[in-house]
Amino acid sequence: MEERHMILFKQLETYREDVLDSLNGVSAEAAEIVPHNFNNNIRWNMGHIYLDQYLWIESLTKEKTDVPDVFRNWFGYGTTPVHFSAETPSYLELKKLLKEQPVKLMENYGSRLEEVYPPTEMGMRTIEQVLIRTIFHEGIHLQAINDIKKCL
Repeated sequence: MEERHMILFKQLETYREDVLDSLNGVSAEAAEIVPHNFNNNIRWNMGHIYLDQYLWIESLTKEKTDVPDVFRNWFGYGTTPVHFSAETPSYLELKKLLKEQPVKLMENYGSRLEEVYPPTEMGMRTIEQVLIRTIFHEGIHLQAINDIKKCL
């Protein structure tokens, strides 16, 4: 794997560790609270971070990923915790999925980062470009998690 690709996956891993570190001291109960003036809770942000990377990869490649379709109902754009059901992954399940995801992405897409596809609506043409975008997006939701924590 090229050095720049190794750096990309190291960044994915490091930023994901930042998200997981931000969850230290947050109980499963606290992760369910939607503070006043917020639309979502910590658990929703966790699921959304997880889902977003796969949605962009699917959008680009037109290939199904490992994420179950029902995740869109719980964590997709425009959803809120009111869309959760008894089957929605728990706080602890989401922590596990988030922890495993960077390695799975490297295993599944590490050799495909430069494959060129028709551009997405944002002009991205490679999985590498998609992953760069999702790192930025993850930072937005890390800040949301931190903002919610301040309100708890």
